[in-house]
Amino acid sequence: MSVDLVGFFGVVLLAYVVPGPDFLVVVRSATEDPAKGRAAALGAQTGLCVHMLAAALGLSLIAARSPAVYDAIKLLGAAYLVYLGVRAVLAARRAARQRAAGREAASGLEDGADPRTPAEDGPAYGRWRAGFTQGFLTNVLNPKAALFFLSILPQFVHGGGSTSRQIFFLGTLDIIIGVAYWFALVAVAARLRAFLDRPKARHRWELTTGWLFIAIGIGVAVAA
Repeated sequence: MSVDLVGFFGVVLLAYVVPGPDFLVVVRSATEDPAKGRAAALGAQTGLCVHMLAAALGLSLIAARSPAVYDAIKLLGAAYLVYLGVRAVLAARRAARQRAAGREAASGLEDGADPRTPAEDGPAYGRWRAGFTQGFLTNVLNPKAALFFLSILPQFVHGGGSTSRQIFFLGTLDIIIGVAYWFALVAVAARLRAFLDRPKARHRWELTTGWLFIAIGIGVAVAA
């Protein structure tokens, strides 16, 4: 099997380093709980597995050549990002109102607790599942991830061997590289938790990331 690994590694690393929806989901999850951050990372990479299989089956090509299908996937992904953003903004404002009204003791929250939604306050498995679901849906509803397997990967495939086998090989490398990168990012982002233990810092972080989700979602929806 002959593939251009040097060029491939460079493109893949650049794609991961440039912040996008997956980056924001993983970082935000990691600041809530490192395990949730890792779950979001695994969810995002599982979404890539779906894109890789779809590309192999020709489904991604159909979506890419059908404006209606492509736009539908794009709008679903945009709507989900806006949903995550609105939920984060509302959670931050709800927590701020609770602190202002002095209801921390009645609600069982200590001063400085993370303002999370009820789903995120559950057991460890519930937080893991929430992170995985957010990472998976954010990635699998991103048509640009599918186009990566259709337009970028074939550029590093040589004609001497099976094209589908080489694409699977490169796609698998992409997913492995991504897991390593996301886990390293989670370890770095988790260090922000000490800073975000302060209520005001957490409130600003929730609002900032929430509005970023909304802005990215709107940007995806209106993009050509």
